[in-house]
Amino acid sequence: MKTHNSFDEQYQFTGKVKTWSLVAIVIGVITILAGFLTNNAEQTFDNLLLMGYYFTCVCAAGIMFCAIQYAAQAGWSASLIRVPQAFGKVLPIAALIFVIIVISGLFITHNVVDDAGKSHITPYLYAGWATHDLHVKGSGIYDSLIAGKEGFLNIPFFLTRMIVLLGCYSLFGWLLFKYSSNEDEVQGMKYYNKSFIISCVFLVIFGFTIPVFAFDSMMSLEARWFSTMFGWYNLAGLWVSGLSVMTLVIIYLRKAGYMSWITVDHMHNMGLFMFAFSIFWTYLWFGQFLLTWYANIPEESAYFYRRWEPSFKPWFWLNIVINFGAPLLILMSRDSKRHIGTLKTIAIILIIGHWLDYFQMVMPGTIGAKEHWYTEIGWIEPGVFIGFGGLFTFLLLNALSKFKSLIPAKHPFLEESLHHHI
Repeated sequence: MKTHNSFDEQYQFTGKVKTWSLVAIVIGVITILAGFLTNNAEQTFDNLLLMGYYFTCVCAAGIMFCAIQYAAQAGWSASLIRVPQAFGKVLPIAALIFVIIVISGLFITHNVVDDAGKSHITPYLYAGWATHDLHVKGSGIYDSLIAGKEGFLNIPFFLTRMIVLLGCYSLFGWLLFKYSSNEDEVQGMKYYNKSFIISCVFLVIFGFTIPVFAFDSMMSLEARWFSTMFGWYNLAGLWVSGLSVMTLVIIYLRKAGYMSWITVDHMHNMGLFMFAFSIFWTYLWFGQFLLTWYANIPEESAYFYRRWEPSFKPWFWLNIVINFGAPLLILMSRDSKRHIGTLKTIAIILIIGHWLDYFQMVMPGTIGAKEHWYTEIGWIEPGVFIGFGGLFTFLLLNALSKFKSLIPAKHPFLEESLHHHI
C-alpha cells in the first residue's frame, strides 16, 4: 500500500478472511445436505429461500446506494463508492442462486396430508398457489380465490417477472461499474454524466418494481393475503440491511489497513442512514400492523394471527425490539455514530434483526407453528445463514480485489469526499 491518499491502492483478498469465508461456505453446504438427508427438506428449502432473498436484497442495496449518490450528486460518498459497486458486481451471482432455489422449490414436489386426511402433491415452495389442484374444480382442494389469481400467479409468468427484474437490476449495476471504471481512464465529466442519467433511470424502475419482486418472492408464500404496504416495507428492510453490511465492510477494510482516507465523518453518515431508515422501517411495520388490526378483516388479520401464535409471538416482538429499539437507543446521539465499535455492534445487530424479519415473513405461513417458541429456530437456520454469509464475503471481497484501485481517482467530487467534515 502507498501513502494516505494513494490512488493506486488495490485490495488483496488473502489471509484469514478468505480461509474463514471458505470454511463458512463448507458449513452451509454441510447443513443444507444434512437438512435434506434428515427429512427436513421443507425447512431447508424455506431457509434457502430466506437467505437467497436476503443475499439478493443486500446486493441490490449496493446498486441503490450508488444510484442515490449519483442522482443526488453527493460528494461525501465518492471515496467509498467502490464498496457498494462491489455489491452490484455480486448481484448477478446472487440473482442466479436465488432463481435456482425458486425453480427447484417449485418443481420438486412432495406429498402432504391435509386436515381431512387426504394426500396431495405440492411443491416445496409457494405451495399456496403453485399446487396444481388448487386451480382445478372438484379436486377437493380447489380454492376459488387462488384460481382467480392464476393470471398473475402462474409459474411461467412468475419466473419471467423474477428473471427480468433481477436481470434489469444487474444490468444497471454493471453499467454503473463500467462508467466508473472508464471514468478512471478518461478525464472529464462524460462518464459521470452517464452515471447520473443511468442512476435516475434505475431509481425510477427500481422504485416501481421492487415491490413486485417482494410480492412475488415473499408475499405470495401466503397467496390468500395481501398488503399494499408490503413492498415498501421490504424496500425499507433491504435498505437498512444493505447499509449495515456496507458499514461492516468499510470497518473491516479500514481495520485491515485499506481506505485510510475514510474518516469518522464518513462513518457518521453511514450511522445516520442506518438510524434514519430503521425509523422509516418501523413506520411501515407499524402502519401495516395497525391498519390490519384496526380493520379486523379476517382474510387480512389471518397473516398476523399466525405470527401471534405462542410459537412465533416472542420472535414477533423481538423483531421490533431489535430493528427499532436497538438503533433508536444506540444511534440517536451524535457520538455513537462516530464511534467505530458502536457502529460495528449496531450493524451486526441489524443484520441479525432483519434476518429475523425475513424469518417472520417465511416460516409461519410455510412450516407453521412448532411445539415451543424456542424450537422454531433450530440447527438448520444458523447453518444456512453462516453458509450464505461466507459466500457473500468471499464473492464481495473477491470483487473488491478486481478493482485497480479502491478509490475512483477521477471522480469529480473526490476532493470533496476526501475533505468531508460534519
